[in-house]
Amino acid sequence: MASVAIIAGGNKIQSRLTGVVAYAETYLNNKGIDTDVIHVHQLDAEALITADFTNKTINETHQIIDKADGIVIVSPVFKAAYSGIVKTYLDLLPRGAFTGKTVLPLALGGTFAHVLAIQYSLDPVIKELGADTIHKGRFILDKHITANEDGTYGYDQEAEEGLNKTLKKFVSDKAQVKE
Repeated sequence: MASVAIIAGGNKIQSRLTGVVAYAETYLNNKGIDTDVIHVHQLDAEALITADFTNKTINETHQIIDKADGIVIVSPVFKAAYSGIVKTYLDLLPRGAFTGKTVLPLALGGTFAHVLAIQYSLDPVIKELGADTIHKGRFILDKHITANEDGTYGYDQEAEEGLNKTLKKFVSDKAQVKE
């Protein structure tokens, strides 16, 4: 059975970004793929900021990354770049952490003016970490996701179709993510 680590780069649990994480996790689980979600903002902030490579919790997340067949990175886009929360975490990963893995970046932002943030700022870091394959990411407008009062999320047709298409390709690439 395949496994995927989802790196969630938001700054709180209840957000539309969490809706993207939940969508990806549910989609992958329904395909028989095990998932582990790493909510970076819940890790030890001092360890992240001071680049404490000895921190136990940080190293536990490295083990999740190591055992995963694939990686999904979910980040908000602020000022034309992925979040500093994601960057801080990626900087702590060991050299070659993504070697032998397929990586899918997903981004959430307020305007399509930032759609190239994945390609121009995140992809080079993913390559530096040794990813064998980087799938074409998906940029979702935050207005296409609604937070419901019960803690669930709603997705308009554009968001749902886009995520389904992107996740289907990620899963169906059998040479990259084994089912």
